[in-house]
Amino acid sequence: MHSKKFWSLTMVPQSLPPSRMVPLGMLLGLLMASCFTFCLSHQNPNEFALINSEKSSTKESERKETKAEEDLDTEVLEVFHPTQDWQALQPGQAVPAGSHVRLNLQTGAREVKLQYEDKFRNNLKGLKRGRRLDINTNTYTSQDLKSALAKFKEGAEVESSKARQAEVKRFFRPIEELKKEFDELNVVIETDMQIMVRLINKFNSSSSSLEEKIAALFDLEYYVHQMDNAQDLLSFGGLQVVINGLNSTEPLVKEYAAFVLGAAFSSNPKVQVEAVEGGALQKLLVILATEQPLTAKKKVLFALCSLLRHFPYAQQQFLKLGGLQVLRDLVQEKSTEVLAVRVVTLLYDLVTEKMFAEEEAELTQDTSPEKLHQYRQVHLLPGLREQGWCEITAHLLALPEHDAREKVLQTLGALLATCRDLYHQDPQLSRTLSSLQAEYKALAALELQEGEDEGYFRELLASINSLLKELR
Repeated sequence: MHSKKFWSLTMVPQSLPPSRMVPLGMLLGLLMASCFTFCLSHQNPNEFALINSEKSSTKESERKETKAEEDLDTEVLEVFHPTQDWQALQPGQAVPAGSHVRLNLQTGAREVKLQYEDKFRNNLKGLKRGRRLDINTNTYTSQDLKSALAKFKEGAEVESSKARQAEVKRFFRPIEELKKEFDELNVVIETDMQIMVRLINKFNSSSSSLEEKIAALFDLEYYVHQMDNAQDLLSFGGLQVVINGLNSTEPLVKEYAAFVLGAAFSSNPKVQVEAVEGGALQKLLVILATEQPLTAKKKVLFALCSLLRHFPYAQQQFLKLGGLQVLRDLVQEKSTEVLAVRVVTLLYDLVTEKMFAEEEAELTQDTSPEKLHQYRQVHLLPGLREQGWCEITAHLLALPEHDAREKVLQTLGALLATCRDLYHQDPQLSRTLSSLQAEYKALAALELQEGEDEGYFRELLASINSLLKELR
């Protein structure tokens, strides 16, 4: 219908005058514009939208690539959760740190398991399967990460060290600061060496009173217990000053000088050698052989024991100087039972030392050890028999103290090979041992009733039974 209308309209102007053609043309234009507008209103606007085709295709491509990267990233960086059993590792899966990875030579697959379940349990606790790792591989290389980790550890160590220093400074103050404050207070900080030099000077000074000398020796004994300090005392000549103190006419000076020497000699071979060379052994024996207070003799005997133990050269000199006779006379004096027990203990130690040295040489199969050679020059057992120590030791069983009896029984056992015939000829020894056997049987029974299977009296009873068996 429209086409007919348009056709009639176009045909009319041929029969119209020119003056009327202009209005008709305008009317025709308006009709065409209206039809075009109507058609546009009924069409899909997207078909006629102005679109940059190049930009649109670029954005679409980016969307596809992003989605592909996400899918790939999810696949490659998927966290693998190992267990205690070997499991196959798929290509691109991330393995937690510390896992045990191996290559299965039969299947060609990589397998993973936990090394220590407890160690990584907390690390895996918060992870969920399929969780992506936030790693930007375009920004950091593996070398960058290693370098950053090394710097982090180094920084942690520095911070830890600084924190430790701050903690120490909070509780302690620098020595320079303390010295400065002590100087202001007229207080002097001294080393052990400086203190010992000062004490020796005070003891050796003619202007010092007896009380000051005793106080100096008393303080000095505290320092020379340490091996290094005792050797320092020797290095500056202080040891000889103390040895010379044994010649003092004051019993207290002798007593405390021997006290210092006993502490310095103990298990210190270097000091022991210098003491023997300096005449300490002769001076100690002289004090024990002369009339002196009991307290002084106790300290002198202590010094003598420290000098002789584990020092075979000093033991040789002791025998040459008549030391066994001096000790025999000492234990036979009245009111010297305490000294007698100490002397018997010393003799037991000297006898067993030599026995142990011989056993050690036999076990090591060393035919000529220096230590054994020195001990073989110490003829102690013949000297003990000659000086009457077999009888003296047996008579000391009459002491009432259990501790004293224990030490005497030990010494009797050590001297048994040397004094066996003398023990057989001594009826008093057999009676004493039988009496002690009955006494300690009763005491051991009481211990057993109280639940002590390995009691003290049971051990003493065993020693007595062993001696009686040997003497029958």
